[in-house]
Amino acid sequence: MDEIIVYIEAEVNLTESEEKVKRAIENIFGAVQTKIQPIYKGARLIAEARGFDGLTKLYNLLRRERIRSAARAVFFEGLDGKTVNFCLNKQVAFAGHISFSEETAESPLGPIKVKITCDNPRALIDWLTSKTTL
Repeated sequence: MDEIIVYIEAEVNLTESEEKVKRAIENIFGAVQTKIQPIYKGARLIAEARGFDGLTKLYNLLRRERIRSAARAVFFEGLDGKTVNFCLNKQVAFAGHISFSEETAESPLGPIKVKITCDNPRALIDWLTSKTTL
């Protein structure tokens, strides 16, 4: 696989702490550079990671949580060309766990939206959800 780019976005509502939303993202993706964009009601936290390093923590969490099969289904459902799109529950991520969610309605504070772009997303999904390490 060539270059892997992970785009992460989450709204920071007026009732939320920017630091807590950042921590929720870091709990899943590790230390990532973040930017804040002001929006009408609060802000939008945007992060980007590159390469396998940006996915190592997610890779390990999928194994620890024993949800590789469920993750595989979610990833293939969100497969669109050279991108994989999915959403995570922000509150669960803050607690250091993974719970996939829909873009709207499931998470009252809004989800963490993730978009992974690479040349071979099927191979990436296989790597993230494989039962043995490669």
